[in-house]
Amino acid sequence: MTTEAGDNGWMLEKITNVRGVRHSVVLTSDGFVTVRCHRTETEVAERLAAACAGLASLGKGIGGEFGDGTIPRQVMIEFGGGFLFVRGAGDGSYLAVVTEAVIDPALVAQQMQAQVLAIGEHTLSAKIRRQ
Repeated sequence: MTTEAGDNGWMLEKITNVRGVRHSVVLTSDGFVTVRCHRTETEVAERLAAACAGLASLGKGIGGEFGDGTIPRQVMIEFGGGFLFVRGAGDGSYLAVVTEAVIDPALVAQQMQAQVLAIGEHTLSAKIRRQ
């Protein structure tokens, strides 16, 4: 797997292997690509990251206004031809996944959660090593 930033392909392995996943990107809260899967061209990853950062910000605002004030765990959009999932990945990052229409949304969400847990564990252990 080729990634945008170094050898961080493990960040996307669990989700890119799910049948029907077209694109997957890890992005910062301000819309910069941290890692992209090999199927996602740089320009596509950058547009996806920018859009997802805006979507995550919108979800945060709506959650604050109408929810309990917590950050949404996941935002999902169904469109003609597929789905877009955006999920917080800890430490101000997000995992964004674009799929085909013929997927099981529950399976994708489950694999995204597993991937986010792996990303979080890596981030936590990296912070501990630096101290």
